[in-house]
Amino acid sequence: MDHFPSKPEQIREELSKHYDLTPSQKHIDATKDIYEKTDRVISKEDWNYFAPYVVAINTLKKQKNAVILAHNYMTPEIYHGVADFFGDSLQLAIKATEVEEDVIVQCGVHFMAETSKILNPEKTVLIPDLEAGCSLAESITAEGVAEMRAKYPGAPVVSYVNTTAEVKAASDICCTSANALQIVDAMESDTVIMTPDQYLAQNVANESKKNVVYWPGSCIVHELYTAKDLKAHRELEPDLKIIAHPECTPEVVAEADYTGSTSGIVKWVTDNQPKKTMLVTECSMASNIADQLPDVEFAKPCNMCPFMKKITLENILYSLHTMTHEVKVDPKISAQARKAVQAMIDLSKTFTK
Repeated sequence: MDHFPSKPEQIREELSKHYDLTPSQKHIDATKDIYEKTDRVISKEDWNYFAPYVVAINTLKKQKNAVILAHNYMTPEIYHGVADFFGDSLQLAIKATEVEEDVIVQCGVHFMAETSKILNPEKTVLIPDLEAGCSLAESITAEGVAEMRAKYPGAPVVSYVNTTAEVKAASDICCTSANALQIVDAMESDTVIMTPDQYLAQNVANESKKNVVYWPGSCIVHELYTAKDLKAHRELEPDLKIIAHPECTPEVVAEADYTGSTSGIVKWVTDNQPKKTMLVTECSMASNIADQLPDVEFAKPCNMCPFMKKITLENILYSLHTMTHEVKVDPKISAQARKAVQAMIDLSKTFTK
């Protein structure tokens, strides 16, 4: 069992014995190029605190032959400061199959770390905080999948990657928000079961000819947005471009100018360069792309994922330093789950041809 300090001050005290974490000009100079990517959203005072951790992590991961995979919802100091690769769930899953390093540090939530372990059973996969869970992933179990199969005999189960290894193992194929519609349309059956996000499933159903039935799960971040609020923002600013994630309700999606996965959102805003836009997704998305799009003004509101924000520079450094919180998956479950994830990856590659 991991012996992880329960208090931040204990972690800090232990790390200070091994790393120079005192803000200094040498750390600022060493991270100058990185800070230029974030200075629109991170103050100099805050970066003075982050810089020593960025230096320490980037040095340590070379010593440990480690790679950091970070989701788009990570905070800017992680996203730009220490991530070797960042992206949405599909991009991270694909990248996990290409990793050459011995150690993967997953900066995201637990199901993402499980996915990396499923695809790399021989590698060490770490997650900096075990409490970085996911309300959506926790909304369904393998028993729930069996319940849906019994209700709709013969229908294939397409499970969002935002699920546990057990649920993936009980499914036929996985999907992400980037490829959900294409995956569903590729199924041979007229009826397709989707789990666990009811709103992603409803949004897919609105565009697909398939009979999409679904499990009633949802994301605590995206379900908070309402069409009423978006209409109010548009009335105040008619030129505002509203960009939504498909985990939002169909009513919210109907109000949006564009709907897509996190990678799709980044591409749309980068390609279109709207004068002012509102990203209807997790807070850090706008912060992470703000500096590379200086002509775009990002409007609020924004909802924060409390689970994603469990991951910090401090616990990344501690996890890598101590090799703590190794993610393990039962080999039998892993083998079955790998089939579902790999089926998604393989099928997704055909969509781009």
